[in-house]
Amino acid sequence: MVTTETRTRTLGIGEVAERTGLSVHALRFYEREGLLVGPVRRTTGGRRRYAPVDVDWLLICVKLRESGMPLADLKRFAELVRQGPGNEAERLALLDVHRRRVEERIQALEECRSVIAGKVGVYAEHLARGEAGGLWDPTAHPSGG
Repeated sequence: MVTTETRTRTLGIGEVAERTGLSVHALRFYEREGLLVGPVRRTTGGRRRYAPVDVDWLLICVKLRESGMPLADLKRFAELVRQGPGNEAERLALLDVHRRRVEERIQALEECRSVIAGKVGVYAEHLARGEAGGLWDPTAHPSGG
């Protein structure tokens, strides 16, 4: 259950690191690079305090980076979000380009997986028959076999 207290409670950098999977160092980097959509609040002692919305945003950033979004594109996306309403078409265009890149990468990985699965099948079949000696053994065939 989300309560007002849950929505307004701030989190320290260690708690945010734990929730996002980012290191404390990475969180500071994200802040320095302008990847957060709001300013990080600080205690009177200078300690960073994050709102739940910051965590939500960071979780999106983590997925965008894990999927290969270039840092420059992530910075631009964060900048557009910070600007507020009115630039949704540009945000959509940026995300759509990235989605296409991810789909191309998935296709390439599917092709790689297919080749690997074929090789696994060949090796498993030969091992099961006890005929694995010489499989892709360049010393067995002078031509590289």
